[in-house]
Amino acid sequence: MAKFTKEEFINGLKEMTILEVKELVDAMKEEFGVDPSAVAVAAAPAAGAAAEENAAKTVVLKSAGGNKIAVIKILKEITGLGLVEAKALADNGGNVKENVPAEEANNIKAQLEEAGAEIELA
Repeated sequence: MAKFTKEEFINGLKEMTILEVKELVDAMKEEFGVDPSAVAVAAAPAAGAAAEENAAKTVVLKSAGGNKIAVIKILKEITGLGLVEAKALADNGGNVKENVPAEEANNIKAQLEEAGAEIELA
């Protein structure tokens, strides 16, 4: 039997009626013991979770903690701010970096928390 490409299979499905597609799905369940619609539904939430996990994040400083000098040094390094601006951010809190990839945001959070800061990712 000839092997179909994905495109050939999809084009064949386009020509079928809804009833014919349902009969095909039922035949696949019977032949392979797998419900193709269940596979498609199960894959959708996983894809959504992955997308959410990789979404851009904002790193928010809630508190500099007890070791403010170390936090100020890290803030200067991460943001490129001057000493006065980094100290103001450490004193008042606020957004450290906005719209950064999740991996970078987690790295920034880890650095600042190691120095004693309280960080939130939004």
